[in-house]
Amino acid sequence: MTQTTQTPQKGIQMTETALKQVMMLRQQQGSDLCLRVGVRQGGCSGMSYTMDFEDPTNIGEQDEVYDYEGFQVVCDRKSLLYLYGLVLDYNTALIGGGFTFTNPNATQTCGCGSSFSA
Repeated sequence: MTQTTQTPQKGIQMTETALKQVMMLRQQQGSDLCLRVGVRQGGCSGMSYTMDFEDPTNIGEQDEVYDYEGFQVVCDRKSLLYLYGLVLDYNTALIGGGFTFTNPNATQTCGCGSSFSA
């Protein structure tokens, strides 16, 4: 895992590699978007991670917002119960590369790393 760019107080943490990748993807979208991270029911372990770009005007009172060098990561409070302390990383390997989630609240994680139980 690469070094995180966060302070310990942030509920959703990002590594420098993940932040660079997200910023590149956002630039391809062509607008000033934030990243929403959350959970939903489903997946082989019970809950799946969600991650998508969103217009900052959709940020609501129920959301927690974390700032990374002017880029906002948003998580609703219900999801944050399961994700607090999550580290979002990006692996550049040709096989098995992509975004990875290290969740201290997960009691079980599936083999692909995209779902968990808590």
